[in-house]
Amino acid sequence: MVLKKLLFFAVILLSFNTSAQILFEKAYYIDDSGQKTNCFIKNMDWKNNPTEFEYRASESDVSKKASMQSVKEFGIYNVSKYIRKAVNIDRSSKNINRLSHEKKATFTEEVLFLKVLVEGKSNLYEYVDGNLRRFFYDKENANIEQLIFKHYINKEKKVGKNNRFRQQLWTDLNCSNTKTSSVKNINYTKNDLVRFFTAYSACLNSESITFEIKKKRDLFNLTIRPRFNHSSLNIKNTASSVRNTDFGSQSNFGIGLEAEFILPFNKNKWAFVIEPTYQKFNTEKTRVLDNAFNETLTTKVAYSSIEIPLSIRHYFFLNGTSKIFINATFILDLSSNSSINFKRADNSILSTLDIETRNNLAFGIGVKLYDKYSLEMRIQTNRELLGNYISWNGTYKTASIIVGYSLF
Repeated sequence: MVLKKLLFFAVILLSFNTSAQILFEKAYYIDDSGQKTNCFIKNMDWKNNPTEFEYRASESDVSKKASMQSVKEFGIYNVSKYIRKAVNIDRSSKNINRLSHEKKATFTEEVLFLKVLVEGKSNLYEYVDGNLRRFFYDKENANIEQLIFKHYINKEKKVGKNNRFRQQLWTDLNCSNTKTSSVKNINYTKNDLVRFFTAYSACLNSESITFEIKKKRDLFNLTIRPRFNHSSLNIKNTASSVRNTDFGSQSNFGIGLEAEFILPFNKNKWAFVIEPTYQKFNTEKTRVLDNAFNETLTTKVAYSSIEIPLSIRHYFFLNGTSKIFINATFILDLSSNSSINFKRADNSILSTLDIETRNNLAFGIGVKLYDKYSLEMRIQTNRELLGNYISWNGTYKTASIIVGYSLF
């Protein structure tokens, strides 16, 4: 019943989100004929360089798609810019198990959308495809070339580095203020290269444009998360049903502290979450085994643990103050001094089962307001509490309503 309500709630929220989510920003594209068209492009804050994009002629218009086949440049004003170019690219892997024994870069010609990082006396471009990251440059409208950097296996069977990009910078972008040390110590990273290309234009008394978002990203949130849990437990013995016990359901409270790490791509829509949480389930049930002798059996469970949910979270933005999120969670459960006791009528213990839990999964959906207040509904898959016993099964189920207040 709880699962049905949760799924119904998810469908309603996601349906609302489909119509309410607005990510189209003022932009333009230039087609093969050289015609520039102002429009609104859906800003996906691409982690990988795109091959296509979605746009609208106006904010209320129907969206369409355009690709590299028909567009040679597009950009979102004051945010990003991409140009289509045929370039030679080295796709050598940096995976230790796939490294080449060849120091020299191996090129293939490809047509790509390159991201413009710096425009000036010399332009800097970036291409990202999964774990592959390559930088390109040109000088005063010359052909675009890759800045070469490559890992390889050298003659000593060790990992070597081809840092030819430093020689390229020294040879092609040498200015009066350029020092040997500034090139020798530069790394093949976006920040280092952006600084170098910006300084090069400044050295030549030329202005440069840097296409990077300047606003501070909210990359970490710490949230207090009290919750209302509705849990149930049913234990069964596959060899004998005498001590099988259904404890039914009970409601109690728990509390967690959530650390959320926003992933720096795709418009802050993805996050990794870790949330240590205290929870407990304490109850007992008495059954009459023999009316004639007034023989009873009391089964008492005392279960408490620290759960460590590890979640991947995805946000759906509704407007500037509210957003919906969904979680997929793997839960590590750390129980301590938890057990199930079987007692006679005189309160003497017949036997004890030590609770040793197994990990399980959870799924949740919620809403966050003003990046401060949140509400989530979460349901867990069955958790095994008697994992160390061959003939016993202990099925523990939990559904939760969680409220949150972000400290920062």
